[in-house]
Amino acid sequence: MDHKTNVPAGKCPIIHGSNTIEENSVTEWWPNSLKLGILHQHDTKTNPFGEEFDYRKAVKSLDVEALKADLKALMTESQDWWPADWGHYGGLMIRMAWHSAGTYRTADGRGGGGTGNQRFAPLNSWPDNVNLDKARRLLWPIKKKYGNKLSWADLLILAGTMAYESMGLPSYGFGFGREDIWAPEEDIYWGSEKEWLARDRYDSEDEADSLENPLAAVQMGLIYVNPEGVNGKPDPLKTAKEVRETFYRMGMDDEETVALTAGGHTVGKAHGNGSADNLGPDPEAAGIEEAGLGWMNNKSRGVGHDTVSSGLEGAWTTHPTKWDNGFFYLLFTYDWELRKSPAGAWQWEPIDITNEDMPVDAEDASKRYSPMMTDADMAMVKDPIYREISKKFYEDQDYFSKVFARAWFKLTHRDMGPKARYLGPDVPKEDLIWQDPIPAGNDSYDVAAAKAKIAQSGLSVADMVATAWDSARTYRGSDMRGGANGARIRLSPQKDWAGNEPERLARVLSVLEPIAQESGASLADIIVLAGNLGIEQAAKAAGVSVTVPFAAGRGDASEEMTDADSFAVLEPVHDGFRNWVKKDYVVSPEEMLLDRTQLMGLTAAEMTALIGGMRVIGTNYGGTSHGVLTDNVGALSTDFFVNLTDMANKWVPASDGIYEIQDRASGKTKWTASRVDLVFGSNSILRAYAEHYAQDDNGEKFVKDFVAAWSKVMNADRFDLEG
Repeated sequence: MDHKTNVPAGKCPIIHGSNTIEENSVTEWWPNSLKLGILHQHDTKTNPFGEEFDYRKAVKSLDVEALKADLKALMTESQDWWPADWGHYGGLMIRMAWHSAGTYRTADGRGGGGTGNQRFAPLNSWPDNVNLDKARRLLWPIKKKYGNKLSWADLLILAGTMAYESMGLPSYGFGFGREDIWAPEEDIYWGSEKEWLARDRYDSEDEADSLENPLAAVQMGLIYVNPEGVNGKPDPLKTAKEVRETFYRMGMDDEETVALTAGGHTVGKAHGNGSADNLGPDPEAAGIEEAGLGWMNNKSRGVGHDTVSSGLEGAWTTHPTKWDNGFFYLLFTYDWELRKSPAGAWQWEPIDITNEDMPVDAEDASKRYSPMMTDADMAMVKDPIYREISKKFYEDQDYFSKVFARAWFKLTHRDMGPKARYLGPDVPKEDLIWQDPIPAGNDSYDVAAAKAKIAQSGLSVADMVATAWDSARTYRGSDMRGGANGARIRLSPQKDWAGNEPERLARVLSVLEPIAQESGASLADIIVLAGNLGIEQAAKAAGVSVTVPFAAGRGDASEEMTDADSFAVLEPVHDGFRNWVKKDYVVSPEEMLLDRTQLMGLTAAEMTALIGGMRVIGTNYGGTSHGVLTDNVGALSTDFFVNLTDMANKWVPASDGIYEIQDRASGKTKWTASRVDLVFGSNSILRAYAEHYAQDDNGEKFVKDFVAAWSKVMNADRFDLEG
């Protein structure tokens, strides 16, 4: 025995796996417990910059022209350890950027290239991302050179854009401003499958739109569709259905889908000239000696024309390093048949192709090989709608280039939010409908006078607070969409959403709209100002004097600025903060609360403060009394927490997810509550927060914390206030 460590001699003093595996974690021991980890993502402690660093300020001093020149130079400067196809890294960099941005899905706004998450698991080790680790390593000298002025997130996307420019495609533009994360985004649901490339996300294999929400990819570990066909079985018409659904869930229409498919395959090649069995583990599973790289081929040459990634083999066009119309030329000129790649993957190849239409070998220009197409490529001419679009592109190369450039810009910027967040000299002047444009607001009106008019309007505290909350709660930090700015709550479709209580909303807006007009303020400002006033009145009723911070300058969007269809995904189907669920779902109300809280960028403590305050103010949907654990409704008190944690009470299930809170001694029912209410007393972490606010000495602190969290929600979309 080693008496210094109390460990038997010869034994390792570290408990093996204690810091690297999850088998003994809390969630593994108690799998049904509420997992609050989603609210702890990207803790500032993981960020090496510290709180003082401002990337948006730093990137403004970046020498953009020098960076672009360096990237274009990199495209043709091959390195021995990973030689470029045809001496040009363009195809590799485009695939890297595409796969970074292409994970975005509109349903929850998650995924996309806005955070540089491709550096971390699981994306860095997805089967569809084979060898993209090499692309990122090739960029390291450039990242090292420009340092803190350039995020990985911006660099990954810009590299793809510069690749296209270097091969002849005029760029539509580029916006900087993507900030890096420093840990995996574990809050993103990629599917329930436990094996790579498994497919258990459809209610019906014959109905593409039965794909489980919020997913967009057809299989675990793929960016969008299987290149060999549905379930690996070639059938272009069937594949077309999945392509259409997947790209729709990425926010693309049919024309954009065809443009992106064709444009993405106009340059570069697929790699399958060898056996996948020769590849080593992915980056997360590879040995330490691989220096963080994966899929290393230590059995054969494994680079250049002997590379293996997707399993398909060959270029799509005759000139794979040139932006041209070769994709459509080959598709419409030749008949195509199914063949197997050297790696055994299904691919389409042309029949009787002429020698001059064959692309040369990636390393030896004296050799030519047949081009190939994926099943999704063939869908572009087999599906009737796609075929008409493809024909139009084929006959008008300039039109194709313009549509693709805009679609590429949309693909790579969709998750960045409004144009106000874009930085740099190449930001397009045009306002695009998918950017949810909002006109500049007025910030020079008399705020105090407007506030006085609201106070005299006769609106209740509950009406003012609930309306402001409903206007702001649509914000989601995943893609910076939604929020109070723009006052879109008064427009279709939001004014008719069930969760916004249309009749009550119309009544409140009819009072606030004239005040906005008389004051010279936007309705968006007046809605938030009214909510702030309601909070101040509720705090005063609880004996605390507080002023809720307010920043004027929001604008009012018009119907012409609003793509009503695209806002459908923002409709709330639950709101734990207002104790409402549209209908019964498989997911519990408390789990939906956590998801919404994370999208709004709130912490567990902020969520707790907001829930407790919203309950006692009386803002429940429809005016229900569930969870309103106070006899002094309208006062911003700590009563919710005091009565929730009072052991003189007991909880008794009633019906349909509703519980009675009874006096333990008499059995008399004092209040009713939902699961969302009671989780703050049953979950150990949330109870700790509830007990904190229930203490006798924390009444004033609770009000201040509530105001801070409220202001965070109200201003979450104020990108015009960023430095």
